Amino acid sequence: MAWGRKLLDRNFSDGKFLDRRFSVAPMMEWTDRHCRFFHRLLTRRTLLYTEMLTTGAVLHGDRARLLRYDAAEHPLALQLGGSEPAALAACARIGADFGFDEVNLNVGCPSDRVQEGRFGACLMAEPALVGDCVEAMKAAVALPVTVKCRIGIDDQDPEEALERFTLAVERAGADALIVHARKAWLKGLSPKQNREIPPLDYERVYRLKATHPRLSIVLNGGVGGVEDALLHLHRVDGVMLGRAAYQEPWRLLAVDALMFGDAARWRSAKEAATALIAYIERERAEGTRLHAITRHLHGLFRAVPGARAFRRHLASAAECPQAGAELLVAALALVTEASAEGRREPARVAV
Repeated sequence: MAWGRKLLDRNFSDGKFLDRRFSVAPMMEWTDRHCRFFHRLLTRRTLLYTEMLTTGAVLHGDRARLLRYDAAEHPLALQLGGSEPAALAACARIGADFGFDEVNLNVGCPSDRVQEGRFGACLMAEPALVGDCVEAMKAAVALPVTVKCRIGIDDQDPEEALERFTLAVERAGADALIVHARKAWLKGLSPKQNREIPPLDYERVYRLKATHPRLSIVLNGGVGGVEDALLHLHRVDGVMLGRAAYQEPWRLLAVDALMFGDAARWRSAKEAATALIAYIERERAEGTRLHAITRHLHGLFRAVPGARAFRRHLASAAECPQAGAELLVAALALVTEASAEGRREPARVAV
């Protein structure tokens, strides 16, 4: 497709190529290293993101634990939370040393804890500061530096606020801007409500791309699945899938074929889950509890015989610290699933 070729050219940055056509969003307490390894089994080509890590945690915490990942997870981006340019630059260097493929700045999280630390979505009100942060990180590393934001906060006019913000990060040299197409209300709505109540405004993101043709724009928010993402790619450079990817990971099996024209890695979700057994055995040998891994698999099967029994059986891992890979084997035996070859992804209404 012609648009695909143009996209590849636009996403070439600093001699290091990252294809941002499709990515899985960073999600706190969800996209940990076990989740990412599982997602990578489902799709070879998707760009994956870590959970947000604060600059304080990276600079003063247990880096070996916080930044740990499996080499199979590449391409993998590190998402940071912070607002001090020097601290973010130092963390970007650490991320580069650990081998991450991109550094992303969170300007979208609306939680009270994040606001108290003066980072996340509240930084939408300080575009000049965000520009300084991006500039500092760009000067510190050769990796692509990107920003994830909202279309505005509170009473901001999204037309004016998002344009002013985009100008600041583009002038600072950001390689891409990922836009969650909702406002964030910092007072009165919880983080969960901020993911659901503010209305989606995809047209605002489309207009942003039209007025900033040289900046790679990735759309996020309410995207129901891979086929929905394909529709957005006619107007933006990439699409980021969030809750749908986590809650219904079977959708990721379609990514490589539909997005990139590659053969799907597995014929079925059951086959993909079976491939996770070797990883579980290795992690269990290092002391990792089975539930830490299998909790990410609960939505793997949809509308197939045995799906509910599969979830119930996996849930028992939380109560059994000594459970091993045999529990997943037994859970998979409860599922009857046909081959996924040629099956189209069921439609889902975005919310």
